[in-house]
Amino acid sequence: MLKGELKRILRKIKQYNIIVIARHISPDPDAIASQIALRDAIKLTFPKKEVYAVGTMVSKFKYYGTLDKIDETKFNNNALLIALDVPNKARIDGVDQSAFTEMFKIDHHPSEEDFGECDWVDESSSSTCQMIIEFILEANLKLDRKIAENLYLGVVSDSDRFLISYTSAKTFDLVAKLINKTHIDFTNLYHYLYERPYEEIKFHGYISENMEISKNGFAHLFITPEVLKKYNVDPATPSNMINDFSNIKDVYVWTFVTYDEKNDIYKVNIRSKGPVINDTAAMYGGGGHKYASGVRTSNKEDIDKLLKALDEDCKLYKEGLKEEI
Repeated sequence: MLKGELKRILRKIKQYNIIVIARHISPDPDAIASQIALRDAIKLTFPKKEVYAVGTMVSKFKYYGTLDKIDETKFNNNALLIALDVPNKARIDGVDQSAFTEMFKIDHHPSEEDFGECDWVDESSSSTCQMIIEFILEANLKLDRKIAENLYLGVVSDSDRFLISYTSAKTFDLVAKLINKTHIDFTNLYHYLYERPYEEIKFHGYISENMEISKNGFAHLFITPEVLKKYNVDPATPSNMINDFSNIKDVYVWTFVTYDEKNDIYKVNIRSKGPVINDTAAMYGGGGHKYASGVRTSNKEDIDKLLKALDEDCKLYKEGLKEEI
């Protein structure tokens, strides 16, 4: 028996003949994989429906599949928009939201804005891909190996290979069911996530060499456009590497600040293995999970204030550890 949220979502999918699936700007594997997997599962189950996955494609994620070009003017305001892995409407990529009759979101980030009556938000989930696995299995949508591979990679990526604290028994149960149902060769999938060009390996070394670490256990690095050009990497590369630095002893929070020259915006990726950071990120227009958050801003002064606040978070956390000893 489908629980309430999943029943409402399935009912809406059955109701509309045109369905568009979007996700957040600057996508990560969880965002890309979840939208392509959901699109393909709906198309496989309901072959007469028009189902599209939209947004800017990133070449490094081409393994997951292709995205669609759409013309919203042909929808006659009779289409459904499903937004995945995105907590607020401003960050949805690739669609004119006003062209849709209804919309809702499926997301594992803390809720920032209501999208529609069918919103399904589960902060305890490791990833949006985990939620899509649950929905597909519970709603009995059709599933093939490619869909399963995409979903597996999305879960692995967002849970950092099941190492992040919000990985749960439910995560492992759903992934096991996915593998048993489709018999995917998951051991041979990892290179799609972790294989990197040599330029990125050298850039990884640059980060290690130049990261500044405070006495409070706060590490940060400001990455300029000149550095990105030198190593031939794009502004999204640091965010894809940030989890690699989780094992530095006595570092509690680490942050990369990347200036995106093309869009005139600072992208701040923040990770923690102790202090709660999403509240601090929210003070500067960002947000996310307790231990994995981000900020985007065009105000350099806000960046300086944010870094000081995160250092203070580390200081308070460190003092708390001393009190426990």
